[in-house]
Order: sequence, then C-alpha cells, then structure tokens
Amino acid sequence: MGRGGEDYGKREKVSAASSKVENFPAWAKDVKQCEENFQTNRELGLSSAEVEKRREIYGWNELEMHEGTSIFQLILEQFNDTLVRILLLAAIISFVLAWLDGDEGGEKEITAFVEPLVIFLILIVNAIVGIWQESNAEKALEALKEIQSEQANVVRDGKKVSNLPAKELVPGDIVELRVGDKVPADMRVLTLISSTVRVEQGSLTGESEAVSKTAKVVPENTDIQGKKCMVFAGTTVVNGNCICMVTQIGMNTEIGKVHSQIHEASQSDDDTPLKKKLNEFGEALTMIIGVVCALVWLINVKYFLSWEYVDGWASNFKFSFEKCTYYFEIAVALAVAAIPEGLPAVITTCLALGTRKMAQKNALVRKLPSVETLGCTTVICSDKTGTLTTNQMAVSKLIAIGSRPAILRAFDVEGTTYNPFDGKIRGWAAGEMDANLQMIAKICAVCNDAGVEQSGSHYVATGMPTEAALKVLVEKMGLPEENGSSSDHWDHQRCCQAWNKMEQRIATLEFDRDRKSMGVIVNSSTGQKALLVKGAVENLLERSSFMQLSDGSIIELDQYSKDLILQSLHEMSTDALRCLGFAYKEEPFEFTTYNGDEDHPAHQLLLNPSNYSSIESKLIFSGLVGLRDPPRKEVRQAIEDCKAAGIRVMVITGDNKNTAEAICREIGVFGSSEDISSRSLTGKDFMDHPNQKNHLRQSGGLLFSRAEPRHKQEIVRLLKEDGEVVAMTGDGVNDAPALKLADIGVAMGIAGTEVAKEASDMVLADDNFSTIVAAVGEGRSIYNNMKAFIRYMISSNIGEVASIFLTSALGIPEGMIPVQLLWVNLVTDGPPATALGFNPPDKDIMKKPPRRSDDSLITAWILFRYLVIGLYVGIATVGVFIIWYTHHSFLGIDLSGDGHSLVTYSRLANWAKCDSWEGFSVSPFTAGSQVFKFDSDPCDYFQSGKIKASTLSLSVLVAIEMFNSLNALSEDGSLLTMPPWVNPWLLLAMSVSFGLHFLILYVPFLARVFGIVPLSTNEWLLVIAVAFPVILIDEVLKFIGRRTTRLRYPAVPKSSKQKAE
Repeated sequence: MGRGGEDYGKREKVSAASSKVENFPAWAKDVKQCEENFQTNRELGLSSAEVEKRREIYGWNELEMHEGTSIFQLILEQFNDTLVRILLLAAIISFVLAWLDGDEGGEKEITAFVEPLVIFLILIVNAIVGIWQESNAEKALEALKEIQSEQANVVRDGKKVSNLPAKELVPGDIVELRVGDKVPADMRVLTLISSTVRVEQGSLTGESEAVSKTAKVVPENTDIQGKKCMVFAGTTVVNGNCICMVTQIGMNTEIGKVHSQIHEASQSDDDTPLKKKLNEFGEALTMIIGVVCALVWLINVKYFLSWEYVDGWASNFKFSFEKCTYYFEIAVALAVAAIPEGLPAVITTCLALGTRKMAQKNALVRKLPSVETLGCTTVICSDKTGTLTTNQMAVSKLIAIGSRPAILRAFDVEGTTYNPFDGKIRGWAAGEMDANLQMIAKICAVCNDAGVEQSGSHYVATGMPTEAALKVLVEKMGLPEENGSSSDHWDHQRCCQAWNKMEQRIATLEFDRDRKSMGVIVNSSTGQKALLVKGAVENLLERSSFMQLSDGSIIELDQYSKDLILQSLHEMSTDALRCLGFAYKEEPFEFTTYNGDEDHPAHQLLLNPSNYSSIESKLIFSGLVGLRDPPRKEVRQAIEDCKAAGIRVMVITGDNKNTAEAICREIGVFGSSEDISSRSLTGKDFMDHPNQKNHLRQSGGLLFSRAEPRHKQEIVRLLKEDGEVVAMTGDGVNDAPALKLADIGVAMGIAGTEVAKEASDMVLADDNFSTIVAAVGEGRSIYNNMKAFIRYMISSNIGEVASIFLTSALGIPEGMIPVQLLWVNLVTDGPPATALGFNPPDKDIMKKPPRRSDDSLITAWILFRYLVIGLYVGIATVGVFIIWYTHHSFLGIDLSGDGHSLVTYSRLANWAKCDSWEGFSVSPFTAGSQVFKFDSDPCDYFQSGKIKASTLSLSVLVAIEMFNSLNALSEDGSLLTMPPWVNPWLLLAMSVSFGLHFLILYVPFLARVFGIVPLSTNEWLLVIAVAFPVILIDEVLKFIGRRTTRLRYPAVPKSSKQKAE
C-alpha cells in the first residue's frame, strides 16, 4: 500500500513533516542544507528506527494503483447508447409478445422467438467487444510501474546495504548510484565518486543526449532539464558513480506526477467525432421512430377500438386485445426496420480493415475508433527527437586545416544514420588522404569508446551517440592509399579496426566537465608514443600551441588562425551543430617510456584527474567536426503534405531552443529566413503567456522547446477546447499524459517506451513522422467510405420504414414480418456495406482541408435524396404485394402460373372485414412443392395465404438494396464515371447477399423460419423490373446534385482555419 492506504488520523499528524520534505527545493540548496533538512548524514545514513518513522509518514516508494472500473459498471456503460437502448426495448417487447402469442395459441413456436433472440445476441456480442476494449485501456499505468527500479544500494545504520528493495526507500536515505543502475527515486546528488556522471533521462525530459550531473546548486525556478544536481526515478546512469540523497518517493517523484497525469487524462476520454455523430443520429432516430409509431397506432386504432355515439357522447366501447397486440407488433416491426442493426458490426469491420491497410504503412492502430478520428485531424503536435529526426547522431560537417594557416577546408558529410554506407563525403578524393585528414581519422577512431553494430537491417550505436557518429565518419573517410571508400567492403568497422591496430591505446584520460575533453595515450606502429585528444573546440584551442597543416607540417597556432577556427565554430553552432575539436601531442614528455605498467612513475599522474589538463597542454590542433541529430529525409515532404491538407504542425520538444529552431527551419515548419520570434517559445514562456489560446491559433507552424510533460498536456487541452482534433506524437514517459489526453496519441515503435505505447492509440513501427501523414490520408479515405455505407444503410432503413408505414396507412395485410426485416438489416445488407469500405480513395484526398469534427454525417440534400429513394422502396415493396393480389400480369410478365385467386384492391384494403363478405372463396395456389388451400377459412388467404406476396416484397427489398449499394459508390458521381468494377469487392458482396437470400428461399427449414416460399422465374423477372428503377431515380438526383453544388455551398471557406480567425 502507498500513502493512499493510510488512515485519515495518521495523515493529520504527519502532514506538517510531509510538506516540509515535499516543498523543499533540494536543487536550490547546498549539500549541507539538504542534509540538515532531511536530518541525515551521508556517512551513516538513516537508522532503522528513523526509517520506520518516516515510512509511516511517507509510505512506500511505489506508484499507487488507482481502482479500475468494475465489470458491472463496464457492462452498464455498454448500454449507455441510444441505438442499443432502442434495440433492447424492441427485443424485450418482441419477447413478451411472442410469449403472449404462444400462451393464447397453446404452443410457443421457436420461430416467434428468433427475432428477440437475434437482437439479444447482437447486444451481447457488442457488450463483450466493448468491455474487452475498455479493460485494456489502463495498461499504461501498469507499464509505468515496470520502469521503476527494483533495488538500490543504500547506507543505513552506518553500513552499506546492497540490493535493498527500492520500494523500502524513504526521504533522507543515502544511495550509491553506479553505471547501469536505474535511479530508484528522485534524489539530490551529494558528491561525485567518478570525475563525471551522466544520466540518460530523455524518456522523462525529452533531451536527445545523456545529461552530465553535478553536486552544484541551481536556481530554484529552474525547469526539470536544468536541475543538474538532481537525478530522477526511472532514468538510467550511463557513465560514472555518485552518492545521492533521496528527496521524493512514490507518487511525489517526477515519474509519479506523470502517473497521476496519465490517470487524470484517462478520466477525460472524449467520444470520437463519429461516435458523437452516431449518438446524435440515434437520438434523432428515437424521436422519428416515436412519431412514426404513434402515427401507425393512430391510423390503425379503429381496428382494435370502436365505439358508438349516443346523445353526442361516446359509449359502447369495443376493444380487441388480439388486434391491439397485432398492431403493436407492427409498431415493433417499424422500430426494427428503422434501426440499422448491422451498423455497429459494419463500422467495426470497416475500421478493422482500415487498421490492416495502416499496418502495411507501418502505422499499428491499437484502438479502432482512432482510425476514423485520424481523418479529421487538424493539428499534429510532434516530438522532435526520433520522430522528425533520426535520433542518431551524425557528422554533417568536417573542417580540416589547409596548406597554409589562413586556409580551412570544409567538407559536407552525407547520411543521417549509423550506417557507414549511408551517404558519402562530398568532394572527397578516395585514397588521397593527406597527413592532416589521416590524423583526424586516427583521433576519431582511437580516442573513442563507442561502437557501431548491425542489428537486422539497422545499425545501432553502443556507447555514446556522438562517439559512434565519429566512428561512422572514419568509415566514410576510408583508409589512405586505397581505391574506393570503405563502402566497397562488407565490414562496417574495417577502417576503425585498422587505425586501432596501428595505434594501440595504453592509457585513457577520461572526460570531465572542467576540461571538457578526453585523451588517450597510444603506442604507435612507429614505436613512438602519442597523445590523441578530442573535446570542446574552445577548450582545445586554449590548450593548443601549434596546428597541423595538410602536408603534416606543424606550425605555431597564431591568433589569426584561432579566430578563423572560432568563426567556423560559431557558424556551425548557429546551425545547431554540436562541435568537437581534435588535437594531438607527439612524444608526451612524461610518457615516452610508459607502456601501461602500474609501477611506472607516469602511472601515478594518470590516477589523479586533476593532472589531465597539464598533460593535455601544448597540443597540436588538427581540425573539428559538426554533429547533429539529423532530420529524416522524408519529413520535409510530409510537412508540405500537411500544409496542403490544411493540417498545422506544432513541434513540442524537451530539447534546447536553438537546436529545435534549426531543425524546424530545415524541415519546412518555418521558412529559412522567416521571423519566428512569435512562433518559437519555451514551455515556461508559453505557460507565462498572457493569451495562450491566441498564440495557438496562429496559422502555420509553432515550436515549443524545453517542454515538460505538464506543458504538453496544457497545449493539447487548450487545442481541444478550441475545437481542434489533435494528434500527439511521443516516445518517452514524459509524453504519456499528453498521448492519453490527445484525440490521437501516436507512440514510437522502435524508440518508444512501453508506457508511451500503452497510453497511445497508434504506434509507428518505423518511428517516422511521414507515416502519420500517410495514416491521416488513410483515415480520411476510411471516413469517406464509412460515410458511403452509413448513407447506404440508412437509406435502406428509410425504405423499410416507408414500406411498413404505407402498409398501415393503406390498411393492407402486413407485407414483411420483423424477423425478415432483421435478416435484411443484419445479413443481406452487411456484405455490400462492408464492401463499400474498399472504395478507392479520392486522388485529391490530401489536397482538401480537414473536415470539421462537427460536420454533418447526412446533409439536408442527402437526406432529401434518401427520403425520395426510401419512398420508392416503400412504394415498390407495397406495390409488388398489391400487384400479386390484384393482377395476373404486370409489364407483360405472367403471374398466373401458381393459380392464386385475384381480389379487388378495395377488398384487400378492408381484409379485416372478410368475415362479413358473402360468398367469398379462393382457389388453392402452389409455391415450390407446397400447395396452400383455404377451404375451411377463405379469410386465411390474407394471413397465411399472403406468404407468396410477402416473399415478393422481401425479394424486391433485397434487390433494391443491392442496386442501391451501387448508388453509394459515390456521393454525386454517376455510375457512368464510377462504374461498379472500380470496387470488385462490392460486386462479390452483392453476389454473397443474393446467395444468402436464395439460401433462405430454397432451403425448406430456413424458408419456414422466415415465413417465405420459393419464387418462379417470372416472379423473379417481376422483382428485377420493380427494383431496377432505383438506379435511374438516384442517377437523376445525382445529376441535380452536381448541378446545384454551388447553390447548396455558396461560400466554401478558403481556409480550414476560419473559425480560428
């Protein structure tokens, strides 16, 4: 249990002591003040008794587990949807009516229960899928716990305790950190044991390099990146050893704050734009169904309730319960017809297909609805390191000394990765390396502790990234007096190995933060000793007395040459390059006879780092390089695509401002000479900005550097408040809260932490920004296709409603029963609707501005079109029912083959009064192998005898909906310009749907379940003749739509950002 498990009374007692620690700015106080505040001693540590006392106050050093949503709550949430509630009500009513019918008739036929059982099955499957998705949502918090250290080396009671479980740490504990250790809590550095300590904290702060730590005080208002005397829980020591004091544990650490922010962000998960629209549609549908059901009830009230007027007052009421329930069943059928039951399944299928397409483009979607949300993304907030850049240091410029002191030679180095064969050095003459270039290559290769290894098709750095980049440079330089560069050979470390054989290292002068250099003493193949040094250019120039010219000659380093080198350094620094200089010393006096022997007098000099500066003096300067984390090649084009698509790009990084600005100019977020003073702010400056929303509303790109997790969250929150649909990228722990809060959280697959991946909606398998842009295009295409099948399904449902309404209004027998409508909505409509998800994307899909998230799914014109189509569906299905009862032929098609009797339309419309007709009789008729006779009750001709007419109605409905799916290929495009074969999947789906319809028609058991009979060839001709005109009607409506586009959209906004203005 963490602190959340303590009782309230205890908390009251300890709150004062707790706040004393929580509010103490350890980074701004010297070591002595810190020890006094925490009442500890670095030599003795805390006593066991004191540890127990503090544990009562501060609890355990672990992250709290927030109580998840109970399974019962999750189940209830699945029914918090209007469409689902209507379906549930319809299923319950159907079940009750089926039960009552069975009681009255003395038996309960299974067919009566098919409809409610199918609806219940749909709801159960839907709930299971929903619960499964919800239960996976909070795994980010679990992943965060895994980042925590498990053990720590602690001083307690004056003794060292190795491998103490990290959760037992309390504030004031003294901890020793070593290379490779994971930091167990937030701690103040008390003293460095090694000359330097570097910590990899990029996953928490967003910095691209390991950070050097010190025990020196920093200002109190310093941001997290600037707290050089603090180490943070979950980060890793990559170099050196130090003694630290625990200042914060558990939920009070920086990683604990991230944990709280993730939890907070997960509480405010908004519905996706599509979910909101479907909810609105469901609510509108509820109202429409209510009104239409009430109308049907009022139209038919005369059949089950009658009365007489006596002296002007209604009396002698007669009520028929049987007929009342019959018309109630019609109202339920109406509800079933109006609800597109197959819609949730089709949407899920379409989104799943979309995820497969995206996976092929390296975008792995974790949460299905995010596929659709991507389509209306208006802002992409991107991390810099690893997303816009490669997160691999690379040398981009090499400066060597010329043939005279006043001449410097500059070489541009290509390549953005650790692959030695990626790019070359421009203007490089292979095999003609002069003495100066050979010396630079030698220092890069030998004064270096890093390596480059091949991992599959990638190359990765082992050790410091800057040193690995120098080794890659050596390979690109090649070896002297060889034809061709090292890229002609398979061994990616060949040149470095050759230099290391020639110059064998016998001692290392480790890097430290004071002299800012590293040196190695080598035993050359010539038998002479040499000191090779690399480090900060200014520091090396201060300790250099000479310089080496291109021919190898050594001359004095004068002030003019120094100024020339410093000018090159300034130019490279302005371009946000990290610069390293190279120098050497021949036959260093103290080491002429040194061979690594510990008994040699010179060895004593090496044991004390304070001697290193004097050893590295009177150096010969030979050149410098500029390194950077280079932008990915394809990012610039992706940024251009974003601009064309009306999507704004904001770069939010933990890196420093100059580096970030240079990268943003290079990739096209900013123009090369654009004034960006109002567009580039640090996270702290933004938080202090008087009008944050106005700053975010600026058109074009924005940059936020030195950003902390809370800054990222605040930016995302403000953008969402302003109606933007935000995609946020990130790879570190520090990005997780903002990833969770954004509409689309995009994590990095290669460099990303598990925390970021679990908090995200989508993971980039290649960590590439351009993949997001491709995914946005795919999202737009998927949304357009979803719109097509939603319109298709809704227009089909309007037709079904029109059919039932017309049946009730005309007073004719019920044409289709609920189970038939359910079959059409779920099974027959399903394949074509799913196939519409395969419609090819528009060619200009990424040239249009993003659709607004509140754009209407169905415009007034589209609704009018489908009301017209729906009305035709109603007329066709009711019409074919009437034709069978009243005509023996229609449009030249003979329908008398089955021997059925004709009745007048008047009798058909008043079939309920059949009992009062004198001399009414009907002939038997055949359907397939069955013969239907009505000798005992001729009036049954309008109930069980309607089976053939009902089958014709159902078949016309299926055929019309198949033809209508062709209409849905394009919103306004004619079938002449967008023929059916542009989507062969649709033709296959139509075949499947017709096949399923034939199955229930011609398999006797299924025909009995659905209350239908087989049709003859002539009857099928009638079905096609009645159904086909739906294509012609929609073609006319599409033509009108194309002609009136400008009238319907008189003022198309020039910019997608008008609302911002």
